[in-house]
Amino acid sequence: MDRIITSSRERASLLSTNKVLRNTYFLLGLTLAFSAITATASTVLMLPSPGLILTLVGMYGLMFLTYRLANKPSGILAAFAFTGFLGYILGPILNSFLSADMGDVIALALGGTALVFFCCSAYVLTTRKDMSFLSGMLMAGVVVVLIGMVANLFLQIPALHLAISALFILISSGAILYETSNIIHGGETNYIRATVSLYVSLYNIFVSLLSILGFASRD
Repeated sequence: MDRIITSSRERASLLSTNKVLRNTYFLLGLTLAFSAITATASTVLMLPSPGLILTLVGMYGLMFLTYRLANKPSGILAAFAFTGFLGYILGPILNSFLSADMGDVIALALGGTALVFFCCSAYVLTTRKDMSFLSGMLMAGVVVVLIGMVANLFLQIPALHLAISALFILISSGAILYETSNIIHGGETNYIRATVSLYVSLYNIFVSLLSILGFASRD
């Protein structure tokens, strides 16, 4: 009897985990599509950059709102607002590459981002390894990146900027591994939070690849 109960619980847990994973990927696909639409509109209309302060307030404000509403249906709308805003602020960046005749760099960055996501996700889903050990290293990496970003605001060293971009890619790749593992092992049960986490990782990888590939193309 105990064995039957245990088996039923394991089956229910597996179904719940698969549901979270399925909903996460579905919402991630929708938010990426919506973000691409707002980025395209921002690029075509040549909308101006909102500036550093408004960007930070909008980005972190909408992220906080999304996490606050993650357990409610309105959390989905907040997630679209957040990803749509990030798509909008991506427009001026894309325009700078297009005006410099570097559309191929954008395509390469998109392809590279998709490849990183596919490889990281496929690895975790195939091996089902527990990546919780990455949490400490990811936190340490974020601290290092923040210090580097603040330092480069004053130093303006191209090599440091490239190093920060490369570190962003490593941290974001690790975050994809960690978040996917967290979902399949039941650590994350909210697909809205999981979606935002994966989206931010993909966004950071794309922007960082743009920076690195753009610098290489200018050389």
